[in-house]
Formats: sequence, C-alpha cells, structure tokens
Amino acid sequence: MRRSADIDALQQVLSAALGSREPVCSLAQLGRDADAFAALDPAVLERPTLVGGGSPYHPTSPVPALHTLDELARRADELNVAQILVPNVRRSDDTGALRAAGLVPLATESECVVRLPGEVDEVLRARVGAGQLHDLRRHHHALSCDVTWERIPLTELDGNPWAKDAFVELHRCRTERHGGQDNLYNADALDALAHGSLADRTEMLVRRSEKTVVQAGLITTSHNGRGLYYLTQAIDHDDPAARHNLHVATLYELYRHARRSGLEWVHLGRGDAHRMRPLGADLFVPLDHWLRAPGLAAPAAEGAEQAVSEFAALPVTGVPVPGPARFRQVPRFDTIDLSSNTSPFLGAAAEYPHLDTAELADTYLTTISTLPGHDGVDALSADHLLFTSGAVDGVMLLLAALASPGECVCVTPPTFPLYAHFAHLLRLPVVEVPLCGDDLSRLDTEGILEADPRVTILCDPNNPVGTRLDPEQVHDLLVGGRGLVVIDEAYVEFSEKPSYAGLVEEHDNLIVLRTLSKAWGLAAARCGIALAQPGIVEALRRVQVPFGFTNASQHAVRDRLTNSRPVLDGIQRIRAERDRMASALAEHPAVDRVFPSETNFLFVRLHKHERVMEQLRDAGIVVADTGRAIPDTCRITIGDRRANTALLDALSSAV
Repeated sequence: MRRSADIDALQQVLSAALGSREPVCSLAQLGRDADAFAALDPAVLERPTLVGGGSPYHPTSPVPALHTLDELARRADELNVAQILVPNVRRSDDTGALRAAGLVPLATESECVVRLPGEVDEVLRARVGAGQLHDLRRHHHALSCDVTWERIPLTELDGNPWAKDAFVELHRCRTERHGGQDNLYNADALDALAHGSLADRTEMLVRRSEKTVVQAGLITTSHNGRGLYYLTQAIDHDDPAARHNLHVATLYELYRHARRSGLEWVHLGRGDAHRMRPLGADLFVPLDHWLRAPGLAAPAAEGAEQAVSEFAALPVTGVPVPGPARFRQVPRFDTIDLSSNTSPFLGAAAEYPHLDTAELADTYLTTISTLPGHDGVDALSADHLLFTSGAVDGVMLLLAALASPGECVCVTPPTFPLYAHFAHLLRLPVVEVPLCGDDLSRLDTEGILEADPRVTILCDPNNPVGTRLDPEQVHDLLVGGRGLVVIDEAYVEFSEKPSYAGLVEEHDNLIVLRTLSKAWGLAAARCGIALAQPGIVEALRRVQVPFGFTNASQHAVRDRLTNSRPVLDGIQRIRAERDRMASALAEHPAVDRVFPSETNFLFVRLHKHERVMEQLRDAGIVVADTGRAIPDTCRITIGDRRANTALLDALSSAV
C-alpha cells in the first residue's frame, strides 16, 4: 500500500496482534522472512525490534519521510529498543533517507502482481499457456459445485461471528504448520482491522464446503480504486476440497471478480517469479527490509547515476535521461497519478505506457539464456538491455548517441539498407566494405580496420544473403579496432551457430541488436532489443524518446516470452521447411543458385530474373527483389507449406 495512512492502520493491526501498545517484537516472530534474516546473528533475530514506517503484512511500504524515521528513532529510545525494522520497501524507491538513518537493506522476495488488461481467460492463455489455463479452470470447476464463494465486508464482520471464528482458527492452524511463530492474524488483529480505517475497503473472502469453512482470507481495494491486495489466506488442508488445489482455484475466481468489478490488477503479495508466473503474475518488484541493529555494517554509499560510456557522443554526455524516463524503475500501478496531464475518463488507453521494464528485461535474458548458442547470457542483467521500437530503432539510437559529425559508419554490402540510410540522415559519412567469398560471408577486415570507423554495423545472419560471418574475423574487429562493432542478430534464432550476445559483458565496444519480429512472431508489437555495456545503454537511453514501448507491446512480449514453446516449435518447422524448399529450388530449372541459409528465408539467383519476377507478381506472390544489390537475385521468405507450394508452382510456369 502506498499511502502512509494505510501503513499506519496496519501498524495498529500489528500492535493488536502482538498484544502491545507498540509494534515491538523479535525478527523471529515475523516468521516467513527466514531467508532475508538467515545471515543475521541469532542475537539480532531474538532482540526486541520496533517495526515502523512499513508493514510486515503483504502490501509494500513507501519509504518513510525523514521526520518519520526521526520519530521512529525517538520512540525506540523511549522504549529502550535497540533495533528498528522498516519492512517491504520497494528497491526502486529513493532509499536515501533510510541509508542516512543508519538502516541496512536485507533483500527479500519480490512483490507479485497479476495485471489484467483484458478478459481473464484471454490474458491467462497468452501469459501461462493453454495447458496451465486448462489446469486453473479444471481446479476451479472441480470446486464450483461443492465449495461456495462468499465475500463479507469487514464492516459487517460483527454480524457474522462464524466467519470471524473460522478465519482465526484457520490462521492459527497455519501458524502452527509453519513453525509456531506468532500469528499476525489472530482475533485481536482482525478486530483492529475491522474497526480501523481500512475496514470500508476490505472484505473477508470465505469458501465453505457444506457448512464447514475450508478457506478464509482478506482482500482490500487499493486506495486508487484500480486493484486488489490479497492480504492473506488460510486453508483447511485436512478437508477434501483442499486436494483440488483450492488456493489456485480461488485465485482464478478472484481474477474474474476483479475484472467484473472493473479492476485492473490483483496484488498477490510476495513470492518468486518461478512460483508465481504459473499463477498469472506478470509484474515482480524487488523488495528489501531495512534494519538498524547494533553491529550491523553501515550501508555502502548509494551509487550515483549510471556513468555514460566513453563511446558516447559529446552532446550525449552532458544531458540526462529525458523527463519521466528518469523514474522508469518506479512502478505506479497502485498510485494516483496526477502528473501526466492525460484524460481520466477514457480508460487505460489514455495512460502513458509503463516505463519499468527491468523485470521484462530479466525475463527476456532468462528465456534466451536457455536457447542453444547463448552461453554467457546469464551473466547479463537488465542494465545491459534496452527495449527499442524494433531493431531498426536501435540502429538510429546508437548512431545518434555514439557517433559525432565527421565520424564514419562502416557497412558491408550486401546488407540491410537502413544502416546507411540512417547514417546519411544523421550526416555521418558511410564507408562501404563489401562482403566477399562465394557465399558472401567473408569480411574484408583489413579494409574495415583501415577505414577506422566509429561504428561498424554487421548483419549476422546476413540480410539478404542468409549466411553467417566468420566469428574469428568478427573477433579481429572487436579487438583490433578503436570503434564500436554492432551486430544485428535479427535472424539468429534460426541459426545453429552461436549468438554474440554472451560476449557483451567481455567487450565494451560490442553492441548486439535483437528483435522479436522474426522468430518470436511479434512484428506488430515493434519490440527490438539492444544488448551492450551499461554505460552504452545509458547513452542510448538519453537519446530515446520516452513511452515508445507501449503497454500492449509489453504485455505481448511478456506473454510470448513466458510461453515460448510455440515459438521454439515454429523455429523447428521453419528450419525443416527451409531445407525442403532449398532442395526443391536447387533442382528447379528457373533457379541458378540457392545460397546457404541460417535464417527464415532463402537467397536465390535466377536464370531469367525479370521474367520470373513478373510471373510471381502475376500469380499474386510477393518476394523481395534484390536484383539491384546482387544481379538476378531475390529473397524468398519461408512461408507455410501451402504458400511455399504455390511459389514452386508459379516458378514452374515461368520456365
């Protein structure tokens, strides 16, 4: 919860749970944070601690103001309590006041949010896959006939003593199962919540099998009225209903309830991505507990803004990241945003896109690190990645951010024409050093190094040829030149040779461009990726226009990355069809040569180029005419079996 008033209300609930006027307890009594506190001295775990400025309950806490921290220190002195804990603070918040007050961060689990931009089944099918959605619905259906779903406003709890008693008993049993630490949801805590300022936004969620309560929990509407916090739940694990995965079924029903109520998200509390993604969570915000205790080492000085790379153009070094992008790591789903001058009456489309893409960046890196040929990617972090509006936007950004007037850009034709196009627009001289060799896969490294370019852009796998470059020659450019080497890997997923992404951490002059338009099937989402040293990413961010990565695109990318099996299957199908088409075309009388391909297309030299191209157009088939770059050639995308067969038939009529 992001209001201090809400946190104050939960502090009163904690005091009631502890049976004291002040929220003082040992860290051991807080139970579930064993991992966060594991490295602490046992004496620290058992020492009385004043909990303030935040809540140990599920919702996260805003960083307390300096005067609040001063008041906490004063109260601790009055109570003769040596330790202070401020729990569940978002790592993205400005924590300077906490550090200045002598508190030390202890990493804990991330908070997990399920965002619901559309109908629940559609969202979950894309996000967790059809199989997981089927399981969710199956668990839900198995319980629907036997287990009721009831929501009791907390303001009416006094009139439903059975619900209160069941809630308290189930939470007592849960506490015993988890080691016997203090129950933070006992009867006194529940009374304090029911008669406090949060009562009018809080409901008790009860599920009954016949007349027996098998689950009881609490949900609270956020103060901005756009989502739900799932505060707690306890289940009777001895009841047969629990065997049908009652918790999962309840979450599915809760998502449906949220959507019917016009809400946009459900906050599930804390957890890890591996466990919470299958439940639909798509936003994970890292948290820390902040502790002041005798003997704890003072926190290191807070790092300054990321230093810009020495490769940055001079104007870029003197400007900050533009506008709101400076606060990109601050999630705003549960705030009231009155800073953006947008319409409050036209729904989600009237809002600017989310700027916090760190978790999505981690998801991308985690996903591709499991692919063949991506060794070393697991060493990269979100600081090494920038999302762009397609890979071509990445080219424009890096030329604007890293090259100054008069510094030349080297391209290696035949290659993607927009490299030179953007360089000319930015008034950067372009040097062409053509590819050589029978397969147009050899670099003239001596020619490139002699030109001494500021930026060399390599397309690997090559577009339009489809071949891969010699990695030893690429390495020679990386270590032998003074400039940047940019490798556009738009088609690398179709190749069986390694990506250069895993080398980004080793070379400060390497930039790897990727895209989700090709193998990942998200051309409409316009999502490119630039992988580079953090200082280069910082330079690119200073040039990039904020809000270019739309919410719809972010949702599409996250859903595809977390449900990648269809993508991997599609790559295999394309490879198989590519090989079939290459064999068929190589034997076709209209074709002079089919070049080797490690992409999703074939580069073909034709015997009667103009006649064949005209015949294809007459047949309603469009291929890329590359005859101006390489005489008598065209580039043919691998389609489905029906489209490919139609192409072969049209070629036959051209002979």
